[in-house]
Amino acid sequence: MIRKSKIILSFDLDFTLIDNTKGIINSFNYALKKYDIIPINKKEIEMMIGTPLESMFGKFSDLEPSKLTSAFREYYGSKGLFQVKLYHGVNKKLEDLRRSFILGVVTSKKQEMAIKLLKYLEIDNYFDFILGETDEIKSKIDLKLKDYLLKRYPNYKFVVIGDHPHDKMLAEMLESPFIGLLTGNHTKEQLKREGKSNTLILNSVIEITEEMIYTLF
Repeated sequence: MIRKSKIILSFDLDFTLIDNTKGIINSFNYALKKYDIIPINKKEIEMMIGTPLESMFGKFSDLEPSKLTSAFREYYGSKGLFQVKLYHGVNKKLEDLRRSFILGVVTSKKQEMAIKLLKYLEIDNYFDFILGETDEIKSKIDLKLKDYLLKRYPNYKFVVIGDHPHDKMLAEMLESPFIGLLTGNHTKEQLKREGKSNTLILNSVIEITEEMIYTLF
C-alpha cells in the first residue's frame, strides 16, 4: 500500500467543488454584449465550462479572444466571482480527506481568481496548492504544469478529480488515476472515453472515501 503522505488529490473547481454557473454565464454574456455580439444561451455556455476561456470565445466570434477574456474578467472579478455556492457536503468531505492526503486544486480559471474565490468560500486552507492559468501555464494540460507538479512532489502519486474530459486528460498526462464526477455536463461514457488511466465514475465528490482512493493503485 502507498503511504498516505505520498498521495495527492487534485481537484477541479467548477462542477466539482463549486457551482459557479451563474457567475460564468453572466460574465461570458457581458463580454459578448460589450463587443456587440449576440449573447449565447445558458446551456451552450454550461457545456463549455472547464475549457480555457479563449477557446470558448473562439467558437462564437472572430474577434481577438484576449479582448473578450479581458471583458469576461472585468465582470467576473467584481461580480461573477461571488455568484457561487459550494456543493452540499464539500466542506466536510475536504476536512475528512485532508487528514489522509495532500489536497490541491488545478483549474482552468485564472490562478489569481481561483485563489480569491477559494478564500471567499473559506476553503483555501484545505489545499496545499491552487493552480490555474498564468502567464507561464496556459491550461490544465500544459506540460509546464506537469513539470511543476512532478518537481514539487517527486515520488508522489496523484489522483485527478473532476467533471470534465480535460480533467481526464490531466490524469493521462500525470499517468494517474481519474475520478470523474457527474455533477457537470458530461456523461459517464464521455468521462471514461479513451486513455489508460484507471477511471472511477461517481455521482458527486461527497462519495469519495479514503478506502476508495487506495483501490485506484
